[in-house]
Amino acid sequence: MKKLSIGQIIIFFFLILIALAQLFPLFWLFNYSLQKSSNLFGPKLLDIPVDPQWGNYAKAWINGRIAQYLTNSVIVVAASIFFILLFSFTIAYACSRMQWKLRKVVYNFVLLGMVIPIHTTLLPNFIWFSKFGLIDTHMSLIIPYTAFFLAFSVLMFTGFLHSLPFAMEESAYLDGAGLGTILLKIVAPMVKPGFVTVGIMAFLNSWNEFIMANTYLASETKRTLPFSIIRFEGEYASDYAVQFACMVIVAVIPIALYFIFSKRIIAGVTAGSVKG
Repeated sequence: MKKLSIGQIIIFFFLILIALAQLFPLFWLFNYSLQKSSNLFGPKLLDIPVDPQWGNYAKAWINGRIAQYLTNSVIVVAASIFFILLFSFTIAYACSRMQWKLRKVVYNFVLLGMVIPIHTTLLPNFIWFSKFGLIDTHMSLIIPYTAFFLAFSVLMFTGFLHSLPFAMEESAYLDGAGLGTILLKIVAPMVKPGFVTVGIMAFLNSWNEFIMANTYLASETKRTLPFSIIRFEGEYASDYAVQFACMVIVAVIPIALYFIFSKRIIAGVTAGSVKG
């Protein structure tokens, strides 16, 4: 085995410390989700439960309406990802591969969305959604989630598209293929890593969003998964242990997706930035 220098050993242990610092909050959250709420307030930073309260998870699932809220979250996030991929891919193709006068203006205008915080539009969106009858509907979340992740997605796809040669598209045009055929059967397969990267990052960006959901959704039948956590808040007391169990359940899916697709995310971001 190759010998490590002192500098490499120091960097190695420093990275281990950073990893432990990142993982400790997750372990702390899981640990306290197995406690009794009456045992949470004490002098110890970490107190391993002697009698794990696995029933907290059953209570969180039933009383927190996890199944119903999870279904709503899947609907909202899946629709948002679909529109983000559709619009960002086509916009990026139009601005990077097609020749027309205002393409640079449109491209720069779309990228301006990256400097606008999503929650600064809460009030204007609420007014417009009220006029169009979109308040307390899933579309009131799908529209802003799509719009505010569009700029980053266009930038990602542009990086991938700039690396592709025109030869295959030109050959397809000469053979009589239409634009739709070229996009679906030639260009899209070549930028598949871009679809995976953008899709996963769009999921992580929308999954835990709460402020807009709390502003636009009122009925229990439309609310998304983060609402399960606040169901255990009372006026004078809260069931914190069950809240922690809800947080663990909410966090499991994005954490699992990240570990499964982490290599593809990093490879996609690196490839898009280098190739662009």
